[in-house]
This record gives sequence, structure tokens and C-alpha cells, in this order.
Amino acid sequence: MTVITMRWVLSRTCVAFAILAIFVLGINFYVRISANGRIIRDGDYTQIPHADCIIVLGAGIRGDRPSPMLEDRLLRGIELYQSGVSDKILMSGDHGQVDYDEVNLMKSYAIEHGVPSEDVFMDHAGFSTYESMYRARDVFQAHSVVIVTQDYHLYRAIYIAGQLGLEAHGVGADTRPYAGALYREIREILARDKDFFKCILKPKPTYLGDPIPISGDGNATND
Repeated sequence: MTVITMRWVLSRTCVAFAILAIFVLGINFYVRISANGRIIRDGDYTQIPHADCIIVLGAGIRGDRPSPMLEDRLLRGIELYQSGVSDKILMSGDHGQVDYDEVNLMKSYAIEHGVPSEDVFMDHAGFSTYESMYRARDVFQAHSVVIVTQDYHLYRAIYIAGQLGLEAHGVGADTRPYAGALYREIREILARDKDFFKCILKPKPTYLGDPIPISGDGNATND
């Protein structure tokens, strides 16, 4: 390969990478901007219209305790419930294995903090943000939701909810520093791009099942 040919290949490779970077970052920016106006940041929950449910998204457990990120989400969700933002909480997380159960732990935590069991629903198949929002709409028959997660994740969750036809607002649960924040921010850029296309294709989640209206009794989701 001649020097001229090598330079031509390198220049075309650099151009291709530049176009790819613009494409990836452009979608990331679009998702963030699309959701930004629906994030409540000042703690004034009176700005939020009364919702069918508060969705608390799973974030890992450590034995019989929630991870720090999940605990902060749970506390924020309970605070919103107690403030009258909604009469129901939907705990959406991973219960795909017998020995790994986010949602029962999440419900128990809410009950320990004074939320009645009948007001706490569990989505045992919330394996991803997209699946949590899809199932909130189709299984739990919610129309308006308030999503609780950390800020970096909130943009994508609200965007997905909106693309699936939900009236969605979001409240961040960032109350302390979390290990691995930079890694999560970088990974989230790719996740926003992935879910941007998923919202175009709208694939069905892993599981659907019979409707369990969020207006009913949360104990219907107990196992």
C-alpha cells in the first residue's frame, strides 16, 4: 500500500468516525432536549398533575437491602406518594430469577415506610426502561405517570414514556454521590441511541400478560 493510499484510507476512516460521532451525539442531545421540560427540579410537586401512578425504576439490590441508588429512588417515590402526587406506586424491576428479586424488596421497603400494601404494585418483568414503560401502559393500564430515577437516567425514561403515549413527568432522586457516575453517563449516551430506535420500531416486551389495572389493588401483584 502506497503512502498516498494509506493517507486516503486514514482520512476516510476519520471522516466516517466523525460522522458516526455526530450521529450518536445528535440523537443523545435530541432525547435530552425532548424530555427536559418534563423534569421537576425544584421540589414543588404542585406543578405535577395528579398521576395514575408513580413509577420507581429498579436499580439493584445488595442481599436484603436496596443499593444506594435504589434506596434514594424509593425514598423519593414515597415522598411523592405522601405529597399526593398519586395514590399508587408501581415498583418496576427485575424479578427474572428466583434468587434475584428487586420488586418484592422495593414493595417491602415502601410498606415499612408507611405506604399501604394495596397502593403498591409490582412489575416483576421490568427488565429494562423500555419494558417498564411499555408494561406500565399495556399491563397496568396507566395513562399518566411520574417517573423516579436518577437525573442521568430520567431523560431516557421520560422520552420512552412519551413515545409510547404516556403523559409523563419525572423527578430526580440524586441525593448523594454514586460510585461509577462517569461510566454510567457514558453508557447512557449509547442507551439513549438504542432506545431512540427501539421507540421507532416499538417491539413488544419480554412478557405482557393479563391487564392489572393500576386503579385496583396492588396486592393483585403479590407472589
